[in-house]
Amino acid sequence: MSKTILLTGATGFLGNHLLRGLLDNDYQVIVLKRSFSNTTRIDDILDKINCYDIDQCELEQPFRDFPKIDAVIHLATVYGRKQETLTEIFTGNTFFPVRLLQAAIDFKTDIFINTDTSVAKSLSFYALAKKQFKEWGERLAYLEKIRFVNIILEIMFGPNDDTYKFHNYVIEQCLNNISQIETTPGEQKRDFIYIKDVVSAYLLLLNKASQQDSFYQEYELGSGNAISIREYLETVKELTQSQTEFKFGAKSYRDHEVMFSEANLSALQKLGWSPQYRLKEGLQETIRAFS
Repeated sequence: MSKTILLTGATGFLGNHLLRGLLDNDYQVIVLKRSFSNTTRIDDILDKINCYDIDQCELEQPFRDFPKIDAVIHLATVYGRKQETLTEIFTGNTFFPVRLLQAAIDFKTDIFINTDTSVAKSLSFYALAKKQFKEWGERLAYLEKIRFVNIILEIMFGPNDDTYKFHNYVIEQCLNNISQIETTPGEQKRDFIYIKDVVSAYLLLLNKASQQDSFYQEYELGSGNAISIREYLETVKELTQSQTEFKFGAKSYRDHEVMFSEANLSALQKLGWSPQYRLKEGLQETIRAFS
């Protein structure tokens, strides 16, 4: 009998890719969304999933309707990029997932997989709210109320991502041969991971979580190889054969700019996982999706 997974954030970039991965592996999937969510990314598979509009039903309703929800995978997030208020950021990233975690515990769900950020909580209210929820999950896991898996995710990229994100915006602009893009000096290093590798890690952790000794588990997820923003931009330019010129240093670094971020993959490697896509391979697939 296939396991039942409750998924939030299914209409987003990571969510739609993971949803397809779950279906391909014969999981029964319940999706929590809002009645006004943009479902464009998953319209072709809506008939294969069970959807609940959480603005029109109680959060506990899917738990009542299904005999057993084996795991919750929480991807939904509020970044604060769309002028959301502090209350909206807190509600989306702390209050709502705490309610969801409580429901999962009340209805005897085995596993809660959370998506965390590598950004330090001192750098944004978004990161602060994410870290606060992680602490709730960690505490409840230590009380052995539920297995809580915390995934600290680096920068993911791939087909059909939002172009307001800088790493994807640059691809679009290079393909359009925009004359120039003003950037920082580009010395800061980031860890870029291709979406298919992200999905494979989530599926592995979903399968392995119940076999681990600890109720609280934490994994850093990235390629394990940080590169400079400058190298990323120059690679995009090379692969798109673009005439766009980068004006490095035209913009200053942000206050408290993080100059280095890289995933430590040792915990995932112990489970037998490693990334399969190099940066150029992932970028080539991403670029092809623009055409």
